[in-house]
Amino acid sequence: MRRNLTRAHCALLLLPVLPITLAAQARPAVPVAIGQIRAADLKRDLYAMASAAMRGREGGTIDELRASMWVAEQYRRIGLQPAGEDGGWFQWFNIVRTRVSPTSSSARIAGQALTVFSDIIPLGVLPVEASGAVLWLPDPADTTADIRGRIVATMLRPPATAAIAPNSYPFNVRYANAAINAVLPALSRRGAAAILLVADSLVDANFDALAVMRARGLYDVDRATPRTNGASDRVAPAPAAGSGPSLGLMVRASMAPALQRGADATLVIRLERFEVPSVNVIGMVRGTDPVLRSQYVLFSSHQDANGVRLLTPNDSILAGADDNASTTVAELAAARAFVAQRPKRSVLFVNHGSEERGLLGSRYHSAHPVVPLAQIVAVLNGDMVGRNNADTAALLGTQPPHRNSRDLVALALAANAATSRFVIDSSWDRPTHREGWYFRSDHLPYARVGVPAVYYSTLLHEDYHTAQDVPERIDYAKLARMARWMYMTGWLAANASRRPALDPGFQLER
Repeated sequence: MRRNLTRAHCALLLLPVLPITLAAQARPAVPVAIGQIRAADLKRDLYAMASAAMRGREGGTIDELRASMWVAEQYRRIGLQPAGEDGGWFQWFNIVRTRVSPTSSSARIAGQALTVFSDIIPLGVLPVEASGAVLWLPDPADTTADIRGRIVATMLRPPATAAIAPNSYPFNVRYANAAINAVLPALSRRGAAAILLVADSLVDANFDALAVMRARGLYDVDRATPRTNGASDRVAPAPAAGSGPSLGLMVRASMAPALQRGADATLVIRLERFEVPSVNVIGMVRGTDPVLRSQYVLFSSHQDANGVRLLTPNDSILAGADDNASTTVAELAAARAFVAQRPKRSVLFVNHGSEERGLLGSRYHSAHPVVPLAQIVAVLNGDMVGRNNADTAALLGTQPPHRNSRDLVALALAANAATSRFVIDSSWDRPTHREGWYFRSDHLPYARVGVPAVYYSTLLHEDYHTAQDVPERIDYAKLARMARWMYMTGWLAANASRRPALDPGFQLER
């Protein structure tokens, strides 16, 4: 992708579908408690949450649980009421993880034993048991060879430039995926039992990093809001060996001579499936109105990041300062303001677990909310709110097909006009945007089940999902402005005479 895309958009127009009279309307009064949102507090909290001691807070690990306990302790110090299960701060759920077993799997080529995820990388989470002579394909596009039921091998080739689509991943990842996708599906459709791809020079140089990524496997959560409309809310059982697509495996470039000579191979790739705990952290400020306090404005963030990985020689911790410690500390600042000056409606603060593993915490909470779903009047979600141009930001869920509440969007725009006055980049909210940014954060499950929702972001940057996303690179003055904007939107929603209405006929999917 063009890594500085958001920095180049410094003169952006508000969406044509939004109310054009907002600028002329009287700005709403700003509560005195907004003074509780201070850049110094945000910086202190963010350095703690994104410290090396948190080890990247990966979902489903002890590091995420450590960070979750830290968030709960901040909630307690601020003065929130615990709103999780059983009178505590937490809502627990289990991650269902399916991966290639590194201990039960084995591979042998030309008499040489290969270590799974060191010498050979399974490219999918599929079981396979195959043995026999390897058929070398000099040209994988040649369809004259009968490969049904065979172990085939071919050299990975540079993909077409157009296939290396710009997106948020580094070039070497996009290159490898494009090269794999140029070969693997076609050979699989032709019925190969297994497909050995020999790394070219670029993929070979990044072989270890590719292995770390592929070893993680698949993550899901049972009894949750589906990923997409019409999908099952249950985790599907692992497929039996030989019952599905062919499994592709990547081998190092040094294996090419043996495979070209038609070596024998024995491949036993087995899966393992297990559950690990993750958690949502939930606190509350009780509203002052005896009627309206049974309704809730929900502030949404996620506390997990991407853990410890082999990515750079100097640093393997993905600290996740912007993604998403930035919104978590903005939530803490907003919580201080709401405790100092309580609104009419109640306010829930939810830090969702394991967002990076597939929106797992928000999918679970939206299906098992700690308060009745019908009583949640709005979800204000933030993800990556501390970087890029000082005066621009994005608000997603503001235009069809993503907008599900014109009323909530109007409140958010009024809050921006009254506080931070960002120029709003609307382009990332368009369904044609290549990143599909709207579908990649924790507001999504709530929108899917019919709760008015918007998504605040300052968008991607070159440090996204890298070891360079560190506290030193956050713009704390901008982060304070984002926190005030989110808080002010929540204040307006929590004190409005009527709750934001859903747009009629809202359909989320593209």
